[in-house]
Amino acid sequence: MPHAPQHADSAPAELDTALRGGPFHVALRAAIAARGLPLQRVQHHLSRYGVRVGVTSLSYWQQGARRPQRPESLRAVRALEEILQLPEESLIRLLAESEERSVARQPAARSYRSLVEASGVLDRLLAELDCPPDGGLQILGHHERVRIGARRELAERESQHIVRAHRDGADRFVAVHHGDPGCVPERMAVQALENCRTGRVRRHHDTGVLVAELLFDTRLRAGDTFLFRYGVEDGTAGVSREFVRGFGFVGGQYALQVRFDADALPVRCHRFTQHSAAAPRTGRHDLRVSERHRSVNLVESRVRPGIVGIGWEWE
Repeated sequence: MPHAPQHADSAPAELDTALRGGPFHVALRAAIAARGLPLQRVQHHLSRYGVRVGVTSLSYWQQGARRPQRPESLRAVRALEEILQLPEESLIRLLAESEERSVARQPAARSYRSLVEASGVLDRLLAELDCPPDGGLQILGHHERVRIGARRELAERESQHIVRAHRDGADRFVAVHHGDPGCVPERMAVQALENCRTGRVRRHHDTGVLVAELLFDTRLRAGDTFLFRYGVEDGTAGVSREFVRGFGFVGGQYALQVRFDADALPVRCHRFTQHSAAAPRTGRHDLRVSERHRSVNLVESRVRPGIVGIGWEWE
């Protein structure tokens, strides 16, 4: 990692004002201008930090046409703070504040700030487990079942994955669980249910993130397919109002089923999609709760980068 340049003793008034009040894109533009760096040089410096960002994306960010959203982009923002000689977390803070002002949130839904923080925490936890972005596995199918308990809480979820190795030696999968606001990761339990066993588990209390290593009993060769199943017992937070799943890569089929307790049925349910955590929700479609099975579901035949989820309303 390159050494960070020394922080400048003073900054131009415009930059100082932008860093205090934002918004993010104005502060970024002022910082780049203050350092006198063309975007090609900024891109070059980012590459030295192991971060890939296109000149076009940098231009969009400083114009306010787009915002950094994916984990790789958020790593770039943190690197930019060093490259542009800015105080630590100054741009990240402005980014979170800008999104919270511009995106309306449902009650008890995760705020954009919490997602930004969780993304940074997740990067650190994955680094502790020495986990590459996809672990050498292509997801062919992901079927997920979520159970909402009698207290209207996220009680547990179960995931079944069908994967294909795209390189020799793949022998594990790292699962991520992000609990509802107020959850207690220390009280969650990971269960290896089929064709895997639990390895290292990492938890972060403040963001509600749990990361679990699921070990296979065999090392896959390139082209091999594999099926495994695991679960996470939660039940540690308050009232749950949605379940979302984010995807960073193009993948296979995703199916989500949410089952409710007979004594705690929602009055309305709907599915939705988002291009990113910061984008508005689109593709809303009402779902009818099955009276017999007390459940709703969605199926995506081929997932794309972004977010899909099911939300519900209580009486």
